[in-house]
Amino acid sequence: MTTKSKAKSRIFDAVHETAADLHRLGFIDKRKMRKFDALCLDPVPAYDSEKIRALRDHLQLSQAVLAAVLNTSLSTVRKWEIGDKHPSGPSLKLLDLLERKGLEAVL
Repeated sequence: MTTKSKAKSRIFDAVHETAADLHRLGFIDKRKMRKFDALCLDPVPAYDSEKIRALRDHLQLSQAVLAAVLNTSLSTVRKWEIGDKHPSGPSLKLLDLLERKGLEAVL
């Protein structure tokens, strides 16, 4: 929790560093520190149909395998790729993780 996170700005970085020090000294509990950690995280980028297709091609996965990795249905991945639906919630976070860290981070 008190690990160095990539902050949005210098102000968030300063607030996070202060909160981490207060947590270390016992003035902020674990739950409050998690809130500070979440505030300082970069937002997850949006994924459109082209970006999902490019990610899948880069990882050399079929739609069925990507669906299994993301724990979603094949029809959902198909709808993402044709633009009928857009990923959200855990699927969006997992797509971002796949893009940044690769397939090994999710498996």
